[in-house]
Amino acid sequence: MAQGCQHHGSHTHGPPSHVRRLWIIILLVAGYAVAEVVGGFWTNSLALLADAGHMVSDLASLLISLFAAWMATRQAGRHQTFGFHRAEILAALINGALLFVVAGGILHEAWERLQTPHVVIAGPMLAIAIGGLIVNLISLGVLHGEHEENLNLRGAWLHLIGDTLGSVAVIVAAILIWTLGWTWADPVASILACLVILYSAWHLMSDAMRILMEYAPRDVDVDHVRRQLLGLPDVSDVHCLHIWTIASGLKAISAHVVVADLVHSADHLSRMQELLRTEFDLKHITLQLETEAIYACENRADGACLLTH
Repeated sequence: MAQGCQHHGSHTHGPPSHVRRLWIIILLVAGYAVAEVVGGFWTNSLALLADAGHMVSDLASLLISLFAAWMATRQAGRHQTFGFHRAEILAALINGALLFVVAGGILHEAWERLQTPHVVIAGPMLAIAIGGLIVNLISLGVLHGEHEENLNLRGAWLHLIGDTLGSVAVIVAAILIWTLGWTWADPVASILACLVILYSAWHLMSDAMRILMEYAPRDVDVDHVRRQLLGLPDVSDVHCLHIWTIASGLKAISAHVVVADLVHSADHLSRMQELLRTEFDLKHITLQLETEAIYACENRADGACLLTH
């Protein structure tokens, strides 16, 4: 039987441009998180403290993302045959869990504030929230375009999106408190921001778990792949077909393919690999070619095989 393993594309994730962008955002977020914590206690604003808490979680997630980006650049070893690309997925899972923890704490405090309203100094609260919004928008601009294919960076992006919406909510709450005296707007703004955070966290963790459980990628129809392979010349059966994601942007496939003969196995493999690369963006391709006789031999109930190798 003939076998082919083809690996196209780089396995290096978190290139220097990603790392530089992450460092820029880390410095911006760390600096303003301190300002929001101080401002939150000064103005007695839970919404501002919630935003600061989210910025601290942003900082933690960005540091995790930076570590994962570094891990993904390490070469594969004797025991880590795929390298450390799954570090990116673990980082995304941790980021999602952090979002849940932060949101839970804020929701609890917001409920307490609704029961017992607090006096909030709206003017400074508004100014600090506007500054936070500007920092978040700059951070989103720095990361824009890098988060679409990388689940780890998407985790950092979602943190920043949630924090940006949180800043908007704080600004609205500050205006309502300043102009109308509605102190309840402070905890309500916190709750709304938390709902957005929880929604983002759920989708992030769901995507990470799909990869860790080795589900087929969402954008690849396994049955369609099978049909396309069966449509190639001299292919009569496809079995043991597995498609999974190693890390963001790195999809893999392995399959046994029954062909008319193995004399032209190189041609068969070339056609199949070209199809899988171009039509389905599969990067790591492992195919085992078999004849009908070999396939029948493999499926004998007694495990015996009369073929001579």
